[in-house]
Amino acid sequence: MSSKSNLSDTQNALAGLRRWSLVRDDSGPHRVYRDELGNTYASVTHILKETSPQWQKDALDRWIQKPGSALERDIACQRGTLAHDHAEYVLKTAAKLARNSANKRGSWRTGDDGLERAPKGITTWAIEKAIQGAPRVSWSASGYARGLRTWIGENVTAIHAIEFSVHDPRGWAGTADALLDVGGTLCIADWKTSVNARSEDMLANYICQAGAYSLGLQTLTGIKPKTGAIVVARRSGAPQVRLLNELELRGAECQWLERMDIWNAQQALKK
Repeated sequence: MSSKSNLSDTQNALAGLRRWSLVRDDSGPHRVYRDELGNTYASVTHILKETSPQWQKDALDRWIQKPGSALERDIACQRGTLAHDHAEYVLKTAAKLARNSANKRGSWRTGDDGLERAPKGITTWAIEKAIQGAPRVSWSASGYARGLRTWIGENVTAIHAIEFSVHDPRGWAGTADALLDVGGTLCIADWKTSVNARSEDMLANYICQAGAYSLGLQTLTGIKPKTGAIVVARRSGAPQVRLLNELELRGAECQWLERMDIWNAQQALKK
């Protein structure tokens, strides 16, 4: 097979993620997903919750018992959804604008990883236009949304996929926020929101989550991100950003597989 065909196959594999559809099943003790063959996949976030260190579980239990925690959780979920939706709008609109412009100019370039890219200048212009035309966000989430879009505008140089679902035959499924070029390097990105800054210990689950999504992407498409970005939007000011270099992302993948070993052991004890 020619090199050109291999590159085309890589881009087609990424586009093919849209064909994978899992059915959500909430009938059991926790949410799972099933494919057309009946294979079952637990959600990445549920696995992370169940395999967290005991101190994190204890902290969560104490918080749940606090008066007003349910309302606080609902507000946080709504805030996170609004901020995520805003980032998704900016990236999807920018991707469309960049694609139309690059098509007219015939300026697409294919990288060594087999992915097509519009020139950086076109992507930067498209993101700026998308931000200018983005709908206003409710005041409760406006600061968080601002932080995400500002980071996107300052760091993203190519847009490959937004809100894409992955799953892995080893038993997990989830939805990654974006596959982007950040600083010219292929990066799997995840958006978070938080009132308070997160310590490295508190970021550990997010880092594992990036590893899970990276492995799932590799399984389905053969595409191997080189870096990761966990962008934690704050109420005001710049977001807290945890960038993972290639070695750290490979480490996150290993950490995730260790969490899967714990999860599988937990499930075996329940049988």
